[in-house]
Amino acid sequence: MGTPLGDFIRARRDSIQPQSLGLPDHGRRRAPGLRRSDLAGRAGISVEYLTRLEQGRDRNPSVAVVNAVADALSLSASEREHLRFLSKITGGECTAHARPAPPLREVRPQVLETLRLLEPGIAMVTNRLGDVLARTSAYESVTGGTGLLDSDAPNLTRYVFTDPRARTFFADWDAVADEQAFDLWLAPSIGSSERLTAELAPVAGPDFTRRLNSHEVPRRGALRLKHPAGGELRLLRETLDLASDAQQLVVFLPADEETSQALARLPDLPTHGRLRAIS
Repeated sequence: MGTPLGDFIRARRDSIQPQSLGLPDHGRRRAPGLRRSDLAGRAGISVEYLTRLEQGRDRNPSVAVVNAVADALSLSASEREHLRFLSKITGGECTAHARPAPPLREVRPQVLETLRLLEPGIAMVTNRLGDVLARTSAYESVTGGTGLLDSDAPNLTRYVFTDPRARTFFADWDAVADEQAFDLWLAPSIGSSERLTAELAPVAGPDFTRRLNSHEVPRRGALRLKHPAGGELRLLRETLDLASDAQQLVVFLPADEETSQALARLPDLPTHGRLRAIS
C-alpha cells in the first residue's frame, strides 16, 4: 500500500522530462517522466531504496534523504515544504495533525474586531477545510447570488466540488479546485480532513479524488470571479495565518482598476473608504 509521500515523489518524477534536467532521452518508454534510476542517481540513493519509498515500504526517510530527493526533483520552495510535511505524517511524527478532535469553529473576538476594522474591505476567516467561519459584509456582497453562503455552515471546498454554480462563479475553476483539494492535506487534523474527504469523494467523484492524490502544489494567482451582477472581478489574496487557531484571515484586494470599478457597481457593497486596486 502506498503512502502520500511515495505518491508525491512518484507524481513529481512522472511529471519531469529528462531533457529538462540535462539527462539523455532514453527513447520511448511505457511510463512518462524520469526513470527511477535517473532520480536515484541524482539523489545519491539506490534504486531499490527509492522503490521502497515510492511504494510505501519505507516510511521514515532521514532529513538528508528528503532534502536529496527534493534537490534531485528540483522542487520549488512550496513543493519542498509539502514534501517535508508528507515525510512527517507518513512517519507518524506530525502529532498535531493526528489528533481526531474537530477543528475550532469559533473565531476569537480579536480576530472578529480585525474583520470589523477591515470593513468595507473584502475579507473572511477560514481554515484549510474550507469552512467560512466569519466574513465582512463586503465578502457577502461579492459572493451574493452564487450559493456559497446559502448554508448555515458554508464550506468553500464542498461548494467548489458539489455546487454547479461554482464552475460559473470561479472563472478558473480548475485552479481553485486544485487549491481546495491540496489544502485538505494541511487541515487542522487528519481526522477532520478524512471526514470531509469521505463525505465529498462519493458525490464529487474523480474531479476531487484525482486532485487530492496528485499532490500538485497550487500557484495561487489572482482569483477571477464571474459575479452575477458585477461582471468579472480579479482579486489578489493576502493571507494571514492564525496558527494558534488553525485558521487563516484572507483579505481580497482588487487587482486592477477595472475590478475596482466593477466592485463600485455592486448594489450591496459598502462604499465608504473602499479599497482601490494596487499597482
